[in-house]
Amino acid sequence: MPALQRTEAAVRARLLDVRSYSVDLDLTRGGTLYRSTTVIRFGCAEPGRDSFVDVDPSALLRAELNGRPLDPAALDGNRLALPGLAAENELVVEADMAYSRTSEGLHRFTDPADGAAYVYASCGPDLAPKMFACFDQPDLKAPFTFTVTAPADWTVIGNGTSARLGEGRWEISPVGPVSTYLVTVVGGPLHAVRAEHDGIPLGLYARRSLAAELDREAEELFAVTRASLDRLHGLFEERYPFGSYDQAFVPEFNWGAMENPGCVVFRDELLFRSAPTEPQREMRAMVVCHEMAHMWFGDLVTMTWWDDLWLNESFAEMLGYRIAADSTRFTGAWTSFSVKRKGWGYDADQRGSTHPVAATAMGSVAEALVNFDGISYAKGASVLRQLVHWLGDKAFFAGLNAYFARHRWGNAELADFLAALGEAGGRDVSAWADAWLRTSGVDTLRVEVETGADGTTLASAVLVNDGTRPHRVRVGVYDTADGGAVVLRERLDADVAAGGRTPLPELAGAARPALLLPNDGDLTWALVRLDAHSAATAAASLSRIEDELTRAVLWEHARDLVRAGELPAAGYLDLVAAHLPAETAVTIVEAVLRFAADHVVARYLDPAARPDALRRLGGTARTLLDRPGADESLRIAALRGVVATACDPERLAVLDAWLDGRDLPGGVPFDNDLRWSALLQLAAGGAAGEDRIAAELAADPSDTGEQGAARARAALPSPDAKERAWRELFTPDLLSNHLLAATADGFWRSGSEELRQGYVDRYFAQVPSAGERGGAVARALGQVLFPSGSARPGTVRAAEECLARTDLTPTLRRLVSDELDDLRRALTHRG
Repeated sequence: MPALQRTEAAVRARLLDVRSYSVDLDLTRGGTLYRSTTVIRFGCAEPGRDSFVDVDPSALLRAELNGRPLDPAALDGNRLALPGLAAENELVVEADMAYSRTSEGLHRFTDPADGAAYVYASCGPDLAPKMFACFDQPDLKAPFTFTVTAPADWTVIGNGTSARLGEGRWEISPVGPVSTYLVTVVGGPLHAVRAEHDGIPLGLYARRSLAAELDREAEELFAVTRASLDRLHGLFEERYPFGSYDQAFVPEFNWGAMENPGCVVFRDELLFRSAPTEPQREMRAMVVCHEMAHMWFGDLVTMTWWDDLWLNESFAEMLGYRIAADSTRFTGAWTSFSVKRKGWGYDADQRGSTHPVAATAMGSVAEALVNFDGISYAKGASVLRQLVHWLGDKAFFAGLNAYFARHRWGNAELADFLAALGEAGGRDVSAWADAWLRTSGVDTLRVEVETGADGTTLASAVLVNDGTRPHRVRVGVYDTADGGAVVLRERLDADVAAGGRTPLPELAGAARPALLLPNDGDLTWALVRLDAHSAATAAASLSRIEDELTRAVLWEHARDLVRAGELPAAGYLDLVAAHLPAETAVTIVEAVLRFAADHVVARYLDPAARPDALRRLGGTARTLLDRPGADESLRIAALRGVVATACDPERLAVLDAWLDGRDLPGGVPFDNDLRWSALLQLAAGGAAGEDRIAAELAADPSDTGEQGAARARAALPSPDAKERAWRELFTPDLLSNHLLAATADGFWRSGSEELRQGYVDRYFAQVPSAGERGGAVARALGQVLFPSGSARPGTVRAAEECLARTDLTPTLRRLVSDELDDLRRALTHRG
């Protein structure tokens, strides 16, 4: 059955008023199926009309509408017709449901560490009917009551307060009303840590094999949670509205986290089973703040339809970084946003698949799924940051409070937000919204300079906007001080109209700066281009710029120049070799090393040039590792870079020694994550085989160990190993989502050119079938497995022919299209 259409949702929303859901789950029926019984009470504005309920069962056992049996055989795909509705209705649906292995519906996981089973619900767009019968659209909100029968040693939690009714029997009280996509249940022999803050009960949960990790991380998690609650209560007049606040860390989750009200679900990699860097801790703090912001943006007030997804994600993203930077110890969060997160959005906004922040043509839920992207998150957050800079905090938050007061427990659209903002701020924001929210693409800002006759002073300087939106920015003016440091002289506030030119009279007659940086402080959504003198300063002195956020903006600028083909791949690697060894911001080190290895070397360089480039990049990482006074976080990031770039026999031999515990670099724990990364390089280089992989897995029999082994096995260069991995990838229901992604990640890391080319041909013939296996499989095969390192005209043609097919799902089409865009960019560096 096709995904729900917006026109269908609008009709159903006008017709129905959902009063309540009561859902009973029996999770004691084995590891494949569970029983789901749902009672829905709802009104109908036009008695006698027909409608339908969404349910996607393994077997529909019983359905009754107002005591009248409905024929289970009438189920059409995932829709069951509801004929002849009354003014008040009660619908009962009983079904056997299949557990998910792809985190889509009720996911079941058996922990290889101890054999314990766990479940959690992921009900995001179009997934709730895989767990219970419902009217699955965001504007039909209702309170939910869950009763759950589970094994006797389980704990069960959910959106509301959880209470044990007896051995193996639990009830989760209603909260809300909430939308169906926000519902969750988490169960298993969970380990819990509890606290309270400002009258709100707090809970942290994880599987029992991660009890030590949860206990170790609880103090920091609670500290960030408390800080975020306090800050949001200071910004918003509406207090946290969902009673208790639980945070559950679950296995094999597809996303970083999900904002289920009262019970946020996180991927349990965030409990750090190996030593993390400070940027990893910072990112986790941002995610905690992001998800809490969703309690207001998305949960209390929910978008009416998916084209206003940005009302959820853009606000949560912006506030996540702001609260982390302002209210926790992670004061450099905006640096990470600039050098890591914004690039995701910039890339998306320059592709053919770009769309406005506030999309307007989202006709179905299937189309909505593809817009959980860098535009809805990173660009949207940047756009809101620009709005705050334009309006000021007072007007912005007054508008938000008016918006919450007007639409609490309901649904809203872009027009509702703009009305509240305009009334509170006393300014017409409609033109701003037209320019920023209803258009796509990214502007470019630059400063044009003319020097005086002596060449040492400026005759004039003009801020130029080559785009279609107005910007309020700061222009950074930097000088070179004694010792070569590049220091800030002043920041100039400037407004520049769409396609406009704004003179900077403060600079006329002044000494020529070493560097003029448009968008200093990174307060708007725009690419920058430097004047020739500033570009030369950046190339020569990037590591000597004192402000780390300025360095982050310039590294992102360099990344964009490479992607645009304006800076050769070799030139970027020169920049890395010259300046990264002196970098002090670990988040910049991580971002630059990853882009250099995974894109510049693996995609943009010819295969013959890659080994030498990896050796050089590895040498830069080793210099960082050996730098006197480097703290543990920097050393971890550097050591990861050393391991990830090892490809020649000499450096593989070093990894082999480290795995054996010999000659380890001091001051850094060579723990499981590093061990699996090292073994991956050895497997890809033909220096380790199945016996070594099996031995490592025996020493680390965890789910991350299983994923590490799957990645290493797929990386083995032999034809037999490649064929085995390929069969696993394209056999439905064989691998869980994370094992599938790990296998895909390892596949292209080795093999002769002839062998790899054969699989490139097979890829485009077989990948269309991936879309029918769900979004998680489509992402693993359409994105992770895409042959991105094969930047050849033939690969481009094969991808184009694949996209010409009419049977691709929207998610798969978007993924392949985006990868093709990157492939074309890489091809420009080859020819």
